[in-house]
Amino acid sequence: MKIAVDARWDDEAKMWVAAARGDIGLATEAPTLEALRRRIALVVPDLLQGEADGPFEIELIAGQAPTVTGH
Repeated sequence: MKIAVDARWDDEAKMWVAAARGDIGLATEAPTLEALRRRIALVVPDLLQGEADGPFEIELIAGQAPTVTGH
């Protein structure tokens, strides 16, 4: 089963915030992308317990919008 997860940097919180596409209810955050990857890998099997058997392919789509300041 493939699960797509969108992650964005929250500059105010200084955290990566992630949410899965679809209806699995994944929403989590972590201070680094690597920590976010580990957290998602731990959370997904628990969220899908009983609904789908592993293995799970997790596609993490990360983006960071630049901060623009006025003159």
